[in-house]
Amino acid sequence: MKKNVFTATGKRKNAVAQVRMVLGSGKITINGKDVNEYMPFPTLVMDLKQPLVVTNNENTFDITVTAKGGGFSGQTGAIRLGITKALLEFDAENAEKEDSYRKILKAQGFIRRDPRVKERKKYGLRKARRAPQFSKR
Repeated sequence: MKKNVFTATGKRKNAVAQVRMVLGSGKITINGKDVNEYMPFPTLVMDLKQPLVVTNNENTFDITVTAKGGGFSGQTGAIRLGITKALLEFDAENAEKEDSYRKILKAQGFIRRDPRVKERKKYGLRKARRAPQFSKR
């Protein structure tokens, strides 16, 4: 018997997103708001939906997300990774086949977490690398 709820956690920068995916009509809710209402730019919404578009599941799942930490860009990346992991959980029994979601998503580079985080500030500098302005006189 196949289960109906697929959950996953995605992380990027300081953002963490808990994704809950249920078979439905394609509605995406983030922290109780519609995705277009929550995200300020359409490009972020497009980026967030990429795993669904690539696997042709835009109108297959209702997705509920709890996103914490970071900014909109970090949360978008975390949600995208969470959706990818949930899709892999949904398609677990077909993982070995040629047309599996895993092969499709891996080719697009969605399975790997983006490891880039903000670099720490160093003493004697204004930011991580920005030095104070030099004055000859």
